[in-house]
Amino acid sequence: MTDEVSRAGRRGFLGAAALGATLAGAHGALAQAGGGAVPAATATAAGPVITRRIGRTGQTVTALGLGTFLTYDLKPGDRRDGLREVLRRYIAGGGRLIDTSPLYGSAEVSVGAFLAGTPEQPEVFVANKIWSTGEYLGDESHALASLEQSRLRIWRASIDLMQCHTLVNAPVIIPLLQAWKREGLIRHVGITHHETQAQDELARIVEGGGVDVVQTNYSIFSRSAENRLLPAAADRGVGVLVNLPLEKARLMRVVEGRPLPDFAREFGATTWAQFFLKWVMGHPAVTSVLCGTSNPDHAADNVQALRGPLPDQAMRRRMVAHMETIPGFGDVGRMPWYPGKDGMYQGLIRASQARARARLTQ
Repeated sequence: MTDEVSRAGRRGFLGAAALGATLAGAHGALAQAGGGAVPAATATAAGPVITRRIGRTGQTVTALGLGTFLTYDLKPGDRRDGLREVLRRYIAGGGRLIDTSPLYGSAEVSVGAFLAGTPEQPEVFVANKIWSTGEYLGDESHALASLEQSRLRIWRASIDLMQCHTLVNAPVIIPLLQAWKREGLIRHVGITHHETQAQDELARIVEGGGVDVVQTNYSIFSRSAENRLLPAAADRGVGVLVNLPLEKARLMRVVEGRPLPDFAREFGATTWAQFFLKWVMGHPAVTSVLCGTSNPDHAADNVQALRGPLPDQAMRRRMVAHMETIPGFGDVGRMPWYPGKDGMYQGLIRASQARARARLTQ
C-alpha cells in the first residue's frame, strides 16, 4: 500500500538533508540493529542510511521502502517520466526496497522497466505478491502463472520476497511459497493485509511459523498492531513491512497548514511526512515502512526519514499525545483516502472500478 501527501504539508523539506544528524547512543544502535554495510554512495554528511535486518534470514533492507499501489498505476501510453524520477530520487536517497503487485494495475510493469535502467538494481530488494485461488482447491497453476509473469516484468530469476496478498487462499499459497523458496524461485515467504481486523489472523500465522515477513497497516493513528502482531513478529525474527504509514494522505490533511512541534528537531524531522514516517520506524519490530508517491519532490522528502536519529519510546508517546491535541485526528479513520484528490491516480485500477460501478448501477 502507498501514501501521497499534500504540497502544503511538505513545506521546508528542501533543508532536510542539511539538518539530519548521525545515529548515536543506544537508540542509534536500535535503529541500525542488525544493519549491514551501506554502499558508500548512500552515506552522506547527514549520517548513514538506517537499515534493519530480517531476523529469520539475516537479510538487511532499508527502513524506508517505496510502495506502488495506485501511485504507480498509469494507463498504457501515459507518460511515465514523473514516476521514473520518483524511483530515481528514492534510490539516490539511499532507499533499496520496492513493494509491488500484479494487482496494482501497470505498477509492476513500470517498476521492472525503471529498475532495468538503474545501476543500483542488483542492490534493490523487490517485494511482490500472489493473489490466486485457482480453478479448484489446491490448484496452483494460476499462482505459478502469476509468478512467471512477475519474473518477466521485474526481470529477475528469483524474487526477493513473495507475499500471499491479503491472505487470499492462504492455506494453499503459503505452502506453495515455501516450496518456491526451497526451489530458489523466491528468497522470502510473506503474508500481507492492510486492514486492522486481519491483524489477529496475521499474528496467528506468524506464531505458527513458516513465514519470513508479515506486512500490515500501522501508523501513529492506527496502532493496534502493537497489541499482538508486532510482538509476535519480534519474538520469532519475522520481518515487518508497514503499509498506510500516512493513512493515504489523511494524516497530512489533518496537519495541513500547521507547524511542526519544536521537539521534532530532536529526531531530525523537518516535515510532517518525516514526522509520521519516523514515528513508525521508531518501533524496533518494524523492518521497513512502505510509502509511495507520484510526486518526485515528495519522494525526496520521504527519503530524508532514512537518516538521522529515530524517536525512542518516550518520544513516540509524546508524538501521539501531540497529535491527540490536533482537531480532526480522531476522525482520520472516517475520512476518504486521499481527501480532496478525487481526480488523482486515474490508471487501470480506477478505470476498472468505474466500469464495475457503471454495470452495477444499470
